[in-house]
Amino acid sequence: MPTNTAAPILLVPGFWLGGWAWDEVAEHLRGDGYDVTPLTLPGLEAANTDRSSITLSDHIDAICQAVEGAPAPVVLAVHSGTGFSGYAASDRCPEKIAAMIYVDSAPGVSPLDAEFDGPEKAFNWEEIKEEENLDGLTEEQMETFRQRALPEPGGVLRETVPLINDARRDIPTTIICTAYPSEAYKKYAAEQDWAWLAGVRELRNIDWVDLPTSHWPMWSRPRELAEIIGGVAAEVSKPSSAS
Repeated sequence: MPTNTAAPILLVPGFWLGGWAWDEVAEHLRGDGYDVTPLTLPGLEAANTDRSSITLSDHIDAICQAVEGAPAPVVLAVHSGTGFSGYAASDRCPEKIAAMIYVDSAPGVSPLDAEFDGPEKAFNWEEIKEEENLDGLTEEQMETFRQRALPEPGGVLRETVPLINDARRDIPTTIICTAYPSEAYKKYAAEQDWAWLAGVRELRNIDWVDLPTSHWPMWSRPRELAEIIGGVAAEVSKPSSAS
């Protein structure tokens, strides 16, 4: 049972992953008394799941359902590719979100890839090694990743979901930068027209945190990541924050 009164925390993993990816972070947070729920999004439950009809809207719906089912406004932490569904969820139910946290991610404005036409995007370890920061990951962690990763539903990449609720822009937001420093994030957001960073220009209340490590800090630096997430939950739960 939670032993403090901080906001509930909802943890959403990035592409190819289920809620299991947050196990260590969730364990640390629960040990510190936080109410924590890791979420597995539709299509990421099992290898034999039919992903052909799953869309970005389905992922947004799943996040909003979890947010609205919480006992109080949540701290919603999203990782990597779920910056798109997380940001859209903040547009859908901003009054239920006490704070947003983007873990080596950013508020993305869909679509991620409108031209992607497959039923699912397969996990490709060779592409991962070439494109992503693996600093601090053990061989065992990388092997677990390879063994447990599942394809991402294609509809998540290509669907466009409009953002219409201006209230999302004022939600307290923390962007935790791990694979690249925050100064690089800010530079890219200002200079590049990239969908995954597009929401940075819209938000009015952003804190930037540097945690140098891999693109998967929930594995390479779980204790430190849990402390940052817990700190956000504690801060937004202070009486002065709500007044």
